[in-house]
Amino acid sequence: MSEFKQSKYIDITTDYGFKKVFGSDTNKDLLIAFLNELFRGRKVIADLYYNKNEHVGDTEDIGTVIFDLTCTADNGERFIIEVQRTAQINLKKRMLYYSSKLIADQAPKGNRRAWNYAISEVYIIVLMDGFTMPDVGAEKCFLHDICLCYRDHGKIFYDDLGFIYIELVNFVKAEAELDNDLDRWLYILKNMSSLKGLSKYLRKPIFEKLFQLAEYSKLKPEEREMYNVSLKNKWDAESIRSSQEEFLKRAREKAMAEGKAEGKAEGKAEGIVQGKAQGEAIGKAKGIAEGKAKVIKNLLSLDKFSISDIAELANVTVEFVKQIEAEEKDTKGK
Repeated sequence: MSEFKQSKYIDITTDYGFKKVFGSDTNKDLLIAFLNELFRGRKVIADLYYNKNEHVGDTEDIGTVIFDLTCTADNGERFIIEVQRTAQINLKKRMLYYSSKLIADQAPKGNRRAWNYAISEVYIIVLMDGFTMPDVGAEKCFLHDICLCYRDHGKIFYDDLGFIYIELVNFVKAEAELDNDLDRWLYILKNMSSLKGLSKYLRKPIFEKLFQLAEYSKLKPEEREMYNVSLKNKWDAESIRSSQEEFLKRAREKAMAEGKAEGKAEGKAEGIVQGKAQGEAIGKAKGIAEGKAKVIKNLLSLDKFSISDIAELANVTVEFVKQIEAEEKDTKGK
């Protein structure tokens, strides 16, 4: 596959690269070290077991479950971790679904009274490569550590179900700025394929092993072929995502501009009666609403997205999308 510009190290954010580095018993010390940094002392994993059920999620998606793990902590406690690479559409709902399935699958088929809902802890870890966390505004965090809390005062309600989202696009530290091993892991994850060697900032035995394992020249011919295919799949997915984002951006801009123009004209007319300031406010509000309605209509016409997908993309409620959909069907039926 001569189209690839070869780097010294493989891209370990590809499915193949991640499994190559972290996916075997001989290298599980790498995965344990990485996971322990993500838990930041809250959990200390002493050992882990790779469950056979590798794909709990939807296998038709590009980038789904990478590992389904049973972990043993240093205090003997056992818990389940699922590591994901997934698309951003309906991200939160997908992860909630996967975690619910991992919990439900623990229930025995009989004698639940004796079992007494002895649910193991469940954690979902999501490696987000190339896209951002939905609904966080201007926040630029690279690590989102989430559990169930009380809404009013923030006290933890249930600590045995957790979600850790790794937003690599927001990790922008240079090598000289790496403060701890978590920083070093995230820097390597994001930049491995562009590095020339192990710098003084990364010189630790665990990272020396990682760099040796990730050398492209040490891959067997069949491994190189699998890696190249995986890398191409990642590039294709990024290209599709970029095209979708560009289309949505233009659709939003066009629809919002048209909606604001229409709303402004209506607002001016109403402003004659209600006053200029109030009329402009009405025009702005109508413009935003009509702009979003046009975005929704464009997305509905593509017939590629679910109602909940469109609601997330347009930053509106599912009910609003259903209302626009019903209005469109009504209009076409006349």
